[in-house]
Amino acid sequence: MNEAIKIMLNKYQITDLTSFEHAFKEIIQEIALLGLWRAKFFEHAVFYGGTALRIFYGLDRFSEDLDFSLLKPEPNFDLNLYHHAVEQELVSFGFTVTITQKTKNIESAIQSAFIKAETKKHLFEIGLSEKLSIYHDKKRAMKIKFEIDTDPPQNFETEAKYLLQPIEFYVKTFKIQDLFAGKMHAVLCRKWQNRVKGRDWYDMIWFIKNNFSLNLEHLQARMVQTGHWLPTNILTKKKLIDLLVTRIEQIDFEAAKKDIAPFIAEQTRLDIWSKAFFKDIVDRIRT
Repeated sequence: MNEAIKIMLNKYQITDLTSFEHAFKEIIQEIALLGLWRAKFFEHAVFYGGTALRIFYGLDRFSEDLDFSLLKPEPNFDLNLYHHAVEQELVSFGFTVTITQKTKNIESAIQSAFIKAETKKHLFEIGLSEKLSIYHDKKRAMKIKFEIDTDPPQNFETEAKYLLQPIEFYVKTFKIQDLFAGKMHAVLCRKWQNRVKGRDWYDMIWFIKNNFSLNLEHLQARMVQTGHWLPTNILTKKKLIDLLVTRIEQIDFEAAKKDIAPFIAEQTRLDIWSKAFFKDIVDRIRT
């Protein structure tokens, strides 16, 4: 195994297949970001979403996808141009991967691709015991979606965040108040094939308890773009709280718990989740 990967693995406690897969996926995510940096991707785009929050801001849960937004609308942008840079970077660190572009069934500003890696081979390389590995599906592959919004809503700010492993490099991200706005847009507007994405609600708690402020202007721009808000109507904190209370009434929080459970260590933290709990904490949002 590559020496840099061994060092990166040292920060994880790998005791079973789940902890291995979380570590494996996060290391692939970070090396993919390195490949994008080398390809000067961050001259055009910015990183956001749950993985950005975990890697750069300390969100205490694992995340699956790599989400990006262009800095300004570019209808002719082609994500395919960066596939080779990501694949080449991962291969250089010893990973066996393929990258495929997702075929769009409907016209949209979102372009998506998938990084796929065989987990069995890398399971043995890090020395996970034979006893544990026999429970691993030989055909199972790690899959990480990365996607980019080519028609981004405006009223946001960015900053450079730095990683030191596997080498020193930077990633351009939204500032924390705009990441909060993006997460609140997901809470209010996301449609997830009739499933509740509990990760969004978990992240909202994290923003609130860390006392981060929310950029209402960026949230309004996102909601206007997706047709969830009229451009002539100013989004205030009171209106936001009213929207959230209405949304909370619609949520099945037992289903939300099942969604977030695989991504956190302390399951008892979910015991308090209820409509009453969320109605109380949304009043504490800072804008």
